Amino acid sequence: MHEYSIVQSLLESCEEHARENEATKVTKVIVKIGALSGVEPDLLQTAFDTFKEKTICDGCEFVINYQKVVIECLDCKEQSTLEKNEFNCPKCDSYSTKVIDGEDMYLMTLELS
Repeated sequence: MHEYSIVQSLLESCEEHARENEATKVTKVIVKIGALSGVEPDLLQTAFDTFKEKTICDGCEFVINYQKVVIECLDCKEQSTLEKNEFNCPKCDSYSTKVIDGEDMYLMTLELS
């Protein structure tokens, strides 16, 4: 389960940002997880809740924003958010598309005190 290693890196990043900003506590962490990122939100939540104890994030709120796949059609230039993993353009039905969002996981916001 790679969510554990993701949480370990996330906690290290939180500690680094807190040190840089002379904060003693992280009160809120907001991440964005793409549908194609390979990260399971429920497992990530469980891992974060487990490993945040006795760290600078102990007691903080953990918010996960789930990002659906967004594509851009290379033929008609339309951007679309996909409801299913069918990578054809909903406007012109072209399969000539590229993914522009929904593949990654990002640390979006930290609230520090």
